Parts: sequence; C-alpha cells; structure tokens
Amino acid sequence: MVLDRPAPIETSPLRLVELESPVPASDELLLRIRVCGVCRTDLHVTEGDLPPKHPTIVPGHEIVGVVERAGASCTRFKTGDRAGIAWLRETDGTCKFCRRARENLCPNARFTGWDHNGGYAEFATVREAYAYALPDAIGDEAAAPLLCAGIIGFRAIKRAGVQRGMTVGLYGFGGSAHLALQVLKHWGCTVYVMSRAGIHRDLASDLGADWIGEAQDPPPAKLDAGIMFAPAGELVPPALRALDRGCILAIAGIYLSDIPSLNYERELFYERELRSVTANTRADGEEFLRIAGEIPIKSFTVPMALEDANRALSMLKHDELRGAAVLHV
Repeated sequence: MVLDRPAPIETSPLRLVELESPVPASDELLLRIRVCGVCRTDLHVTEGDLPPKHPTIVPGHEIVGVVERAGASCTRFKTGDRAGIAWLRETDGTCKFCRRARENLCPNARFTGWDHNGGYAEFATVREAYAYALPDAIGDEAAAPLLCAGIIGFRAIKRAGVQRGMTVGLYGFGGSAHLALQVLKHWGCTVYVMSRAGIHRDLASDLGADWIGEAQDPPPAKLDAGIMFAPAGELVPPALRALDRGCILAIAGIYLSDIPSLNYERELFYERELRSVTANTRADGEEFLRIAGEIPIKSFTVPMALEDANRALSMLKHDELRGAAVLHV
C-alpha cells in the first residue's frame, strides 16, 4: 500500500501496487511480513502532518515477520527466525547523542515508513542491529502494537519519571495507552484515565483503570506523573494543573496540536515539568519487550486485511477502534 501524495484519509490516499521485492544489504535482514500494526504516526505521514520525504512511501512501522534472507555479515538472526521492525530504523552511531546512549535524538536518524519503505507490504528490510527479537509468549498480531505503541508508551513512562506505586494520569486512551496501563498496573501504580470516547473508556475499565473521566476532567487526586497520548494541545494546561508539586507531564506523540497559553502560576509553578518524547532508543525497546513477555502483556487488536489500510487509518482517526488495528499480509 503506497502513498504518492499526502491527503485526508477520507479520500483513501493509499493505493495497492506491485513493487519489486527489496534486496537486503550485507548488514540487513529481509523479512517476509506476517502482520503490521496501524499507528497514529502512519496517519500523520498519510495526511502530511509529517512532511513527505519521498515521492512515494510504504507506511507502517509495527512489523512482525520471518527472516527470509540474512545479509552476509548478519549474526543475530537466521533464516526462519521471527523478528520485529520498529519506527527507529537507523542512526549514525557517531554523533554526541549516540555516544551518550541517546540515539533517539540522533540528527541523522532514519525511520521506518517515513525515510524507508515500511510494513504495509509483503516484504521489508532492516539493518540487523535495529531488528528486535520478540517474546515467545506473545503471538504475531498481539506483538505488532508493541513495536511502536508499546515502546513509545514505555519511553513516555520513563520520561514522566514514573516509579512503582505512583499515581499516574493518562490523557487519551488508544493503542499506546492501553499497553502502558498494563505496565503501570504491573508496577502497582494507581492509574486515572481521561478520555473523550466511550469505546476507549470501556477498554480502560476492562484493563483495571482506577478512575475514568472525560478528557478535560480533573482527576480525583493529584498526579505523581502524567502522560499525554492524545495529540490535543488544549489538554496540556489541565493536565499540568492536575500534577502535584515537582511532577512531570510527558507528551508521548510525535505530533501535537498547538498548546494554548500557559499560566505560569497555575500550570508550571512548584517545579512542574513538561517533557516531550522523541522516538526511543533500542535499549528502551529491548527493556519493554522483556517486561511485556513477563507480564505477559495483552494487546487489544482489530485484525484487518492489507488492502483495508485506508479504512484502518480512518477508523483510527475517528476513534472507532477498540485497541489497535493490525493488517494481516
């Protein structure tokens, strides 16, 4: 499914085409794709919120597949192994951020489904060093959302300074938040969910949220940490007001609408902090996948066919998915 020109998803801008199968370089794996999760970042690429980098691109970066071929210098995976491909596809490995174990900030980072063709297809390549081994306890469809929604949610948990037993507020509740909530409950946290859509609020209840309210509602107690999953800048001021003194609100998405004016005294004073989340490191991904296998985490998914990618993204945009859509190839 190829995107030639960004456009509103309601116009079905992705089209089904036949392409040559990619050829892996010596340090790359060629994966025969089984499934690919549908992420809000794919929607931002499709609609142009993330500016296009190529005349055509295959979106998708929550890829689960089997190694069809391994390049000559590959040693971690062999033909027939299951592997995952995530959003972060490569970094330069030499900049000051990479040297400080902050490769998610590498200025020369490249991303799956934006810089390189992604997983809305039958085959994809990835540098072996950026491929993930997946927990045996979690099947293909359930594993797909872990590779972005899960990893980014976990990165946001870390950026928000969450520790075991804290009271945490989640703003917006979809593909990423429903995985983050399971990690938080595994850590003994009290979790409040603020979400506008009934379908998402029902899922939050099923997963054990301690309180559920409307998106702008104040939670029943001050938060030790907050995570913003909804790409809605207007929720930032009430989320900051909900924080206790000295606590952090992390913005989990790659895109956020404009934030209204903040009042310093009401929203930032007493050392409250607002932090962004930019991609993830491979160490984040490996740590999260280990925890996901231990829980084991449960992904709520909606299986769809590859050619239904436009419909899947439209359902995501209009809050019609209970969990995460996963395309079966």
